[in-house]
Amino acid sequence: MPGLGGKRLEILKESVSRLTRSAVLFHRASPAAKLFLAEIEDGARLLKVQIQPFGVETEREIGDAFKAMSKEHADGLVKLPSGLLISLRKPIIDLTAKNRLPAIYEDKIIVEDGGLMSYGPDITDLYRRAALLVDKILKGRNPAELPVEQPTKFEFSINLKAAKQIGLTIPPNLLARADKVIK
Repeated sequence: MPGLGGKRLEILKESVSRLTRSAVLFHRASPAAKLFLAEIEDGARLLKVQIQPFGVETEREIGDAFKAMSKEHADGLVKLPSGLLISLRKPIIDLTAKNRLPAIYEDKIIVEDGGLMSYGPDITDLYRRAALLVDKILKGRNPAELPVEQPTKFEFSINLKAAKQIGLTIPPNLLARADKVIK
């Protein structure tokens, strides 16, 4: 979902006070990658954070990207939305832990699997709202006449086990704002 990259970077900066350089991991072949990168660059300017983009297409390239992130002294990581990168979340989670790199993701499933933080649309709410649209269509409404809806409910998740593993203390104000905290 466009529009959330800057917010994710802001949350990462709140959790990592020393954040001056953030790596951005994205699927190079994704049609939305340019849009997502542009919006995160806008947020980075406001937050005075330097962005280091790393486009990948394979699991091997993910390993290479993390080596480059370490070499370039990234203080944090924002993973941009991508079906490919969701499917490769395990190596991404493992490499962020190995490199002690605070990271924020778009989907709570990554936090449930061991990632540090996520901020994104509440997927359950999206399915519920989609069912309401299907119901309207089945009752005779013309799909072309139904308005396009944007998510209205968002979730912020934090994994304290992951924070402890990389030696990060999450500020109390962020913990208080979290919808889900994994202990």
